[in-house]
Amino acid sequence: MVAADKTLHRSKKDMALPRFSSTLIGAPTSTSFFRSVHPIAHPSLPHLSNRVLVAPLVVHNPSLPITTEAPKTTRWKPLCLYHTHGKCTQVNDPLHLEKFNHNYQIDLQVNATELDNLRPQNFDYFLVLDLEGKVEILEFPVVMINAKNMEFIDLFHRFVRPVGMSEKRISEYIEGKYGKMGLERVWHDTATPFKDVLQEFQIWMEKHSILEKESGGPLHRAAFITCGNWDLKTKIPEQLKVSKIKPPAYFMEWINLKDIYLNFYNRRATGMMTMMRELNIPLLGSHHLGIDDTKNIVRVLQHMLADGAVLQITAKRSSSVTGDVKFLFKNRIR
Repeated sequence: MVAADKTLHRSKKDMALPRFSSTLIGAPTSTSFFRSVHPIAHPSLPHLSNRVLVAPLVVHNPSLPITTEAPKTTRWKPLCLYHTHGKCTQVNDPLHLEKFNHNYQIDLQVNATELDNLRPQNFDYFLVLDLEGKVEILEFPVVMINAKNMEFIDLFHRFVRPVGMSEKRISEYIEGKYGKMGLERVWHDTATPFKDVLQEFQIWMEKHSILEKESGGPLHRAAFITCGNWDLKTKIPEQLKVSKIKPPAYFMEWINLKDIYLNFYNRRATGMMTMMRELNIPLLGSHHLGIDDTKNIVRVLQHMLADGAVLQITAKRSSSVTGDVKFLFKNRIR
């Protein structure tokens, strides 16, 4: 999210969460639930998307007694963040699986009816990115979806350890950012320097064949999508400089979803939460946890694509990743 929105872990067994009661179209939204030891009642959601569930037609047989059954619900569970780093050691533990989700795409599934108004895009893939961290990047999450059918393809998620801070300052930084979510332990257990994260990310992109032939080259038939310009206009160049990394070409251009939203719906949305509220999309997970914000931005993107939006590059750099940015939309969020 934008810099103004960025705010700053027990053992792996302590990462257990209580059971939550939520339907397929809702979930707990408070960041404090990671520390709770009691079940939390599902918050009321007065505005729910009408594109999520379709009730089956039921015909009653008069010869049979009428019975009333409680509606079946699916309890929302947070992602196991050890699993997103490939470090979960409890994938066969039923108690762990009861509390944490290991299915990356469960919150991003698409109904066939949502494809009716889908229009051809100029890209094959969208990479939704939402960084966390004001001083240095603390979290680097990317969700890849198919531009042709909106379906989830893959997820890349890494916690990032700052390189220009003392251990004491890092601990304070992480406690302020992730401590309130109960995630400081998993962050310390998994975080690696940005240089290593970027190398892993490049390998991940090469695996999906979305880079031009040269290493670190521009994206091929793919585009980054951000909610604002801060992530790629400001933070990535700052972090590249701190980490002493040569700027890769794939960070040269991006799509600011807020500009697309403004021009498609003719409504100004200052951030993800505004877009979700206006589109009647309930928040899933914890706001300002990068991986959850990224998935929620994907849900906004899927809604817009289902409404018929066509995405175009909204900003690009003139020469290098550290060069001046040219904004391509006259009508844009400033």
